[in-house]
Amino acid sequence: MINLTINGLNVSMEEGMTILEAAQFLGFPIPTLCSKEGLSPYGACRLCLVEIGEGDRAKLVTSCTYPVQEGLKVRTTSKRVDRARRMIIELHLASCPQSKIIQDIASKYNVRQQRFRQEHEDCILCGLCVRMCEEQMVAKAIGFRGRGETRSIGTPFDIKSDVCRLCGGCMYVCPACSLRCTFSEPDKAICGACANIAAPCLDKDKFGDLMCYMDPCVACEIEK
Repeated sequence: MINLTINGLNVSMEEGMTILEAAQFLGFPIPTLCSKEGLSPYGACRLCLVEIGEGDRAKLVTSCTYPVQEGLKVRTTSKRVDRARRMIIELHLASCPQSKIIQDIASKYNVRQQRFRQEHEDCILCGLCVRMCEEQMVAKAIGFRGRGETRSIGTPFDIKSDVCRLCGGCMYVCPACSLRCTFSEPDKAICGACANIAAPCLDKDKFGDLMCYMDPCVACEIEK
């Protein structure tokens, strides 16, 4: 067992647990968008930041990727943590202002002002869909592409994937636009995330940049 301190409470946790798992086990709430049981930790959303250490050596780490260590002192909330977390929420809200999940987190942390230009990207690059497709469905139909500002998620070369099972797993775990696909005809489809902007059951090719972040949308590729 590993002995550490979380929010002033001396606890013993199993070796191999992450700080996030330990905090959740103890009932300390830590927000997260990219962490899901059954999927490997990635630390992309940064919302699960906690403060470890003391004094000048204290630092912020992502609790979903940081393992518990002997003698570690953890604070799941502090002025430094709250300030960083609120900034990250603002950034996510600018990327995906229509996400109900992100809106709820922003409301919980009283983030009401928006200092960043809204992008309506429908993707925070959390990688949940990629990990679900690779680790649970063993398909690897989608993945990360590009670097920096051009980084995105989709199929290789924007070509319909032959290994995609249309299982909907990527839609189920997506925290950004909560993708849902509805259709009335085999050759017509629309992302549910876009239905808030445009009428449903229109030709998919007419959406342009209103289409969800996967272009072509894997979940909307329906066999004629």
